[in-house]
Amino acid sequence: MSHDDFAVEPIKGLPELLPEGEEILWQGAPNWWALARESLALYWVAGYFVVLFLWRTIVATETMSLWQAAIASSFFLVLGAVVCALLLITAFIQARAAVYTVTNKRVALRIGAALTMTLNLPYTWIGNASLDLRKSGVGTIAFELIGDTKFSYLMCWPHIRPWRMARTEPAFRCIPDAAKVARLIAEAAETRVSEPKIARIPDDVLAAG
Repeated sequence: MSHDDFAVEPIKGLPELLPEGEEILWQGAPNWWALARESLALYWVAGYFVVLFLWRTIVATETMSLWQAAIASSFFLVLGAVVCALLLITAFIQARAAVYTVTNKRVALRIGAALTMTLNLPYTWIGNASLDLRKSGVGTIAFELIGDTKFSYLMCWPHIRPWRMARTEPAFRCIPDAAKVARLIAEAAETRVSEPKIARIPDDVLAAG
């Protein structure tokens, strides 16, 4: 029997129904292959084990033939393949568990494979959004927060801007059509922030006037 851990969500990616006047403009998730490359440094890890294999092979040729040295050093290639496979599995699970949401009032991130959490970021909390775009169109949109709002770097990883630990910046990591999504967020944020705020004047103030 199949089991959906997120079946209790009233709306995909959100822990509750949308308030009146709020609507979803876009939903998406990371590209798992791009997440493995950029967030988990897949190519760097693979290259590290290849270098270890070559180094060990060269050293071993002092006491045996090149072919024998390569066979003796192949352990590093096998170990590297196992580590890279684990990184790919991690990226796939993280991407599958994540849902990024853009509404006309906020951005939201449902993240976490083992421990699920939802970050709700109203546009009034976001001071700046930066776009890191690749030639493929895949990119990362990081949100610089204003005020005292902070999130744990470890709890948000890998859905954060790398190496920003003092002021963690939650991010839509490795999403397709990132430029299009960034424009959508910019337009929604500008509209939301520029909305006039209507405050009710207390009756005693009116009476005094």
